[in-house]
Amino acid sequence: MASADQLGEVFARRPKRADARRNYDALIAAAQEVFGECGAGASLEEIARRAGVGIGTLYRNFPKRRDLFEAVYVEEVRALSASAADLADRSPWDALVAWLHRFVAYVGTKRALAEELVHDSEVFRSCRTEIYAAGEPLLRRAQEAGVARPDATFDDVVRLVSGIMAYQFFEPAQRDRVLTIALDGLRHPAATR
Repeated sequence: MASADQLGEVFARRPKRADARRNYDALIAAAQEVFGECGAGASLEEIARRAGVGIGTLYRNFPKRRDLFEAVYVEEVRALSASAADLADRSPWDALVAWLHRFVAYVGTKRALAEELVHDSEVFRSCRTEIYAAGEPLLRRAQEAGVARPDATFDDVVRLVSGIMAYQFFEPAQRDRVLTIALDGLRHPAATR
């Protein structure tokens, strides 16, 4: 599958030695934080500083800025996709809503990275495939339980959420409120009675 192959290439760069892997993971975590705060133009020196490593360590792991963007982006997609399995014990509607709230948080942090990645790049397409593979079963489960509109596709849901995230929200509470209002439209009419 193209998705696994492409995402696997990004993860193949992850070091095998424990100390090197710790540095790599620290760089990814710091980059997620700094890119979220400062955007794609964030200082690589600041990322290295927050990770507790030297700039040489950053460049050994990520020779090009794009390598770092891809690794952070893939890591976020992997975490988002894995979180779908964490919701298996929730009711179908609650699982779908909880995952979509995580998806909104992901969309908010990916803006800086998506600006730097070409939207039709293989990594971007592979990540999109992985997101759909995680989210579609949640929607289908909610539809089969009769709590989500049967005519909605997962692509519809992604566009709904992406449309909401196209706007800047100054408060997370407002963003969450708008998402909740939009998700009310996804709910099956019979489930709201």
